[in-house]
Amino acid sequence: MNYLSHRPRRLRSSPILRSLVRETRVTPSNLIMPLFIVPGDKVKLEIKSMPGQYNWSIDLAVEKCVELYKAGIRSVLLFAIPDLKDDSGSASWQKDGIIQRVIPLIKKAVPEMFIVTDLCFCEYTSHGHCGVMRDGKLDNDATLEGIVKQTLSHAQHGADMIAPSGMIDGCVGAMRHVLDENGFHELPIMGYSAKMASAFYGPFREASQCAPQVGDRKSYQMDGANRREALREVQLDIEQGADIVMVKPASLFLDIIREVKDNFLVPVAAYNVSGEYAMVKAAGANGWIDERKIMLETLTSIKRAGADIIITYFAEDFARAYAESGGEL
Repeated sequence: MNYLSHRPRRLRSSPILRSLVRETRVTPSNLIMPLFIVPGDKVKLEIKSMPGQYNWSIDLAVEKCVELYKAGIRSVLLFAIPDLKDDSGSASWQKDGIIQRVIPLIKKAVPEMFIVTDLCFCEYTSHGHCGVMRDGKLDNDATLEGIVKQTLSHAQHGADMIAPSGMIDGCVGAMRHVLDENGFHELPIMGYSAKMASAFYGPFREASQCAPQVGDRKSYQMDGANRREALREVQLDIEQGADIVMVKPASLFLDIIREVKDNFLVPVAAYNVSGEYAMVKAAGANGWIDERKIMLETLTSIKRAGADIIITYFAEDFARAYAESGGEL
């Protein structure tokens, strides 16, 4: 006699039934695609450590946004790499800067595209650090002065959301103040609230030409071993006015994503970073894994952990796969 009254396998017996009971779904509307923008015209330079990703000149970045929107991606995160860099990163707030010029052009070509701008200084400074350096150390409060200038410039040129990535103490508060003071009350801030000092940023630093010339960023980015500190950083950003908080990297910090989701009543973003992307691409190119399946499992795990938004270099690949499947990935 068989006394099995509980048979969970019943709900796995067909693709349709599995789809009906699926608890976690990733859709293109959950994703933000990062883009790296450089000076020049007709520039499309592949990033060697990130196959399929490119440095784009402004004209081609606009065309790429049109393609992304047609593919189902509704939001981009913009990074700029200027020709001229200095100690303070002053190119980040100039009226003729790359970000300042590209936003209106994207808006003209794709009015519905939601544009998030990265706010930091590592791409703009000659030393590669995320702010003003004094005697070999990052000067937190001097950096806030530049952050205020960059924030206002991005807002004035049409950014839909600004994402400060430098892990500078008081950054979100300074940004919220200058935005509100200048009438940008409705402009949201997405804080890189728990950004770990990680080796997984290596390919990004090639793409954005921002590796530190001296030392590293461990004095301002978080120690990835610290769970409670991550929650404190998130809480501080929320208290200062962050509308969305982020955990970065994503795959190795799913536990932090979950805790942030469980403890705070704001949307949670996660950044599926360059090193995570590069590993999947390299293994896929060598035939060691099924790249598409790993991409799907990775993004699903991040969403399941609690991320409402995923910033990922896989965004376009996912959107095209999603469309091909009729939304049944």
